[in-house]
Amino acid sequence: MKVVVDFDLCESNAVCMGIAPEVFEVRDDDYLYILDETPPESLRPKLEEAVRSCPKAAISLRET
Repeated sequence: MKVVVDFDLCESNAVCMGIAPEVFEVRDDDYLYILDETPPESLRPKLEEAVRSCPKAAISLRET
């Protein structure tokens, strides 16, 4: 799977980082960074929660 973020929608509110800090990070510049675009399958439950929890629906998972 691949993590995809629509940065035009993203407000960098860090909800995703709170759920999956292994994959998402909001840095001091207030921008969201994807630390691992192709995370292991073991993180799927956290990533699905991050997708559901994103207030702007900016995160999606694409099957590779």
